[in-house]
Amino acid sequence: MSRAFIFKALVAAAALSGALATAPVMAQQKFVTIGTGGVTGVYYAAGGAICRLVNKDRAKHGIRCSVESTGGSVFNVNTIKAGELDFGFTQSDVQYNAVKGLGQYKDGAYSDLRAVFAVHPEPFTVVARKEANITKFEDFKGKRFNVGNPGSGTRSSMEELLNAMGWKLGDFSLASELKADEHGPALCDGKIDGFFYGVGHPSANIQDPTTTCGAKLVSLTGPVIDKLVADKPYYAKVTIPGGLYPNNPQPTATYGVLATVVTSAKTSPETVYQVTKALFENFDEFKKLHPALANLNPQNMVKDGLSAPLHEGAARYYKEKGWIK
Repeated sequence: MSRAFIFKALVAAAALSGALATAPVMAQQKFVTIGTGGVTGVYYAAGGAICRLVNKDRAKHGIRCSVESTGGSVFNVNTIKAGELDFGFTQSDVQYNAVKGLGQYKDGAYSDLRAVFAVHPEPFTVVARKEANITKFEDFKGKRFNVGNPGSGTRSSMEELLNAMGWKLGDFSLASELKADEHGPALCDGKIDGFFYGVGHPSANIQDPTTTCGAKLVSLTGPVIDKLVADKPYYAKVTIPGGLYPNNPQPTATYGVLATVVTSAKTSPETVYQVTKALFENFDEFKKLHPALANLNPQNMVKDGLSAPLHEGAARYYKEKGWIK
């Protein structure tokens, strides 16, 4: 065996051992963040569930996932666009508007937005202070009502409803802009008479005021709602079951959107593939991590409420599973 051969072999071995030594270090460098919503909402819980499943296998794929509590749907899309979030939860209507250049995106569509999967339905939930004697949404005219914080999907949906009804914010005696985590305590403290919130159920956010001060859920029905649902592909009629919350034995008829997870076309296909795989390979565990996730079906999650094109990393996994062609 020549001295040159031995030297080359040693160099190769040193290079290999160097690569192996640095591989885990490199693997630890991939951090991804999922933008969610208020800490008492389902986005935050679902985002935490996804990160938990991703982090379970981080020794294999080298991705470390964390969640961030944010202002919600619109904020998440804008922050992904700015390159400051990797993934984010957004309502199906906000996703649609961003892709089509409508509503809050009328100044320009976000062409790089990509869908990853849909999650749970989010009924629009109207909650009234017990003493306000509200039986239908129209009763809030002249009352103090929380319309949602700017930058949330809830706020954009509220504005769409008011436009359809021919109402303005001035039709309330107070149109407060509290964040989701603040509207329950404000209701029970008598500072507002009601609020509107798009959220998966059951939600701690609704549980708290119905338990603490006997708050009542109010149905959203009628010709205006019928037309909204018929005209908008991202809406569907939903019923919140009776008895889900204290002091609310009757079912509540309403309409709503789907929670969806989105990313940017610029996000690495391998990263999106691994995050998608982590969720669906641990799907039974995911469904147990929050009651709002209990009835999810993978075949629906890859198509319902998704207006943006599927990210190629997610599409690769769905093709492997035979869920899409």
